[in-house]
Amino acid sequence: MPGLELFGDEERKEVMDVLDSKCLFRYNHEHLRNGHWKAKELEAEVMNFTGAKFAHAVSSGSTAVACAMASAGIGYGDHVIVPPFTYIATIEGVIFGGGVPVFAEIDENLCLSAAGIEAAITPETKAVCLVHMCGAAANMDEIMEVCNKHNLTLIEDAGQALGAFYKGTSAGLFGKTGAYSFDFFKITTAGEGGLYVTNDEECYKLADSYSDHGHDHIGANRGMEQHPILGFNYRLSELHAAVGLAQMRKINTIRDTNKKNKTYLKNLLAGTEGLSFRPIPDEEGDSGTFLNFFLPDTETAQKVMAEFGKMGIGGFNYWYTNMYHFINQWDHLKKLKSAAPLHLHKMDLPQDYNNLDLPKSQEVVGRLISLGISTQWTEEQMNELAANMKTAIANAI
Repeated sequence: MPGLELFGDEERKEVMDVLDSKCLFRYNHEHLRNGHWKAKELEAEVMNFTGAKFAHAVSSGSTAVACAMASAGIGYGDHVIVPPFTYIATIEGVIFGGGVPVFAEIDENLCLSAAGIEAAITPETKAVCLVHMCGAAANMDEIMEVCNKHNLTLIEDAGQALGAFYKGTSAGLFGKTGAYSFDFFKITTAGEGGLYVTNDEECYKLADSYSDHGHDHIGANRGMEQHPILGFNYRLSELHAAVGLAQMRKINTIRDTNKKNKTYLKNLLAGTEGLSFRPIPDEEGDSGTFLNFFLPDTETAQKVMAEFGKMGIGGFNYWYTNMYHFINQWDHLKKLKSAAPLHLHKMDLPQDYNNLDLPKSQEVVGRLISLGISTQWTEEQMNELAANMKTAIANAI
């Protein structure tokens, strides 16, 4: 959790600005603010860092995905190609926006593959919701070629990939709309929060209204604003924005340290029998938040995880059995369990979610182990960690 590791006086200062003003609401109330507009400042920092023309802060990465879906015009009955390896919020964003998730294969880059997208297209496919998993961008040249060929709207869930770039373009800015997460576990955190981004002004205006009950945010009297569309409450508070603002000003330091530590550890592990690394299409654009590596097969990966546990080595994720990041454990989705009836209950679905045939994704995630990179590691700690990892892998193989 790199962002959390660097909490300090900067975050306290921004939060105290808000508390001293007593204006925790992101809109209006100029007489209380003492000139502080933390959500707007956070948006400006994100635009400056990513190059996005427009950014809008919301209450979570999940609601940022919801805004990205709605503002891109994806809704009732639209088939949306999604990966089976992602945080479940991606899929929820499609469902609760009225869309129909269609699962496609990922590859060793941990993201949807161009071939996987092509194979999953149906006559009703309108969009691809691409997830940039574990800190690095997907292979965007190939994916953009498929999207353009089939006239598919690209929406990017870059919740785990703020700080990642592909050939100079920020993850989240290849498609029509994109989303980042600022939750507790991300490269920069607000505790809870998210950012919607786009280079399309009309999409931005729709998301701005959609995230706040349809308000158009024109004028100084909130009670007299127009409502051009229906919306809901996805607002971010000024307190959360204050923390996110301080964190966003540290992102270059965090990213550079991540990449330095990741490279050091990767070099120590290079040549380890049975271990291979995630191929990243643009190594320079990696955010460095995870070291992702593969073992020869699922059985060996599980043995290695067991050895890590025996040796007391922490910080690893084995996504194959993770309850919220891989489709194997999504029984509530497979059986469409919900608090109230869904549109999916009343439709002929293009896939049986209980019996999906995704052999490549099963093989890739089964062999995958991810290690979160810390900005606080010393070389001595990394040397010890690498030695222990090698011992555990040797024991398992």
